[in-house]
Amino acid sequence: MILLNALFPVLALIVFGWIVKRFAITDTAFHRTSDQLVYFVFFPLMLFWKIGSAPLLFDGNWRYLPASALAVVTVCGLSLLIIRHWPVRAFQAGSFNQGCYRFNTYIGMAVVLNAFGGPGAQLYGVLIGLLIPLINLLCVPILIWYGGDGGRLGERLFITLKHLLANPLILACVGGIAYSRLVGFFPGPIDNTLKLMSQVTLPLALFSIGGSLTSRNLRDNMGLALAAAGCKLLALPLVGLFFLWLFGVTGLAWQVSMLFFALPTSTAIYILSSQLNSDTELASAVIVLSTLLSFASMALVLLVSG
Repeated sequence: MILLNALFPVLALIVFGWIVKRFAITDTAFHRTSDQLVYFVFFPLMLFWKIGSAPLLFDGNWRYLPASALAVVTVCGLSLLIIRHWPVRAFQAGSFNQGCYRFNTYIGMAVVLNAFGGPGAQLYGVLIGLLIPLINLLCVPILIWYGGDGGRLGERLFITLKHLLANPLILACVGGIAYSRLVGFFPGPIDNTLKLMSQVTLPLALFSIGGSLTSRNLRDNMGLALAAAGCKLLALPLVGLFFLWLFGVTGLAWQVSMLFFALPTSTAIYILSSQLNSDTELASAVIVLSTLLSFASMALVLLVSG
């Protein structure tokens, strides 16, 4: 029953978004606007509210943070080995690398909330607050290295670091942690307002994900897309399981971490690939394939943790 309760609503909203876009009820402009609203307004508010509304309770399992970070770094290294020894062109390398370990924040929050409720969402919010900057610090130099474009590299690096430091999700997580430590609750009217605004976030985000899915580039990039999805949905959970065991992580923190490892690739890999001269068609293929396959990996994690 936990599988249906946690995964079916997420899948249904994604499919609904795809159907509506397919019948031209929505268009690219609508999804671009909704993406901006979710990214810059609603999801940061939701993270700040979820993290800041109660004192952080790690139950001695704060070790899930370094364990998860080490798992991501390890799989990043694995992707570089694959790039070196497989026929991956330099133009494809940055997109492939990102696809192996970047995660879809919105699907993660939706499934965590459905499966583990508010306490799980709080742990997940702290986790992504740590890993979003780490992942950007890993993938951006790799994109720049393989997408090399002469004198523009310094400018691109500066722009990317500026966006990293001003990332609304990172700022929301840091602000939520600080507010939780200093206050730990919101007054009733503010709490109800943030709760109401947060209810918009995940349906709109999942709806938009569905509208962005297309199989147009999948056939021509199936081999590399499957390899990247395998790293993301198979290698990362296995490596993560090892580090969680090594660090002695148990309970809710273990469940949230394992679900995090099983998430599909982030749609953000397309944007960064476009900005930093990498293969957007491969990025699109990885997003579609990993999103479809991730419901099997997430279901397996929920079965094991349930």
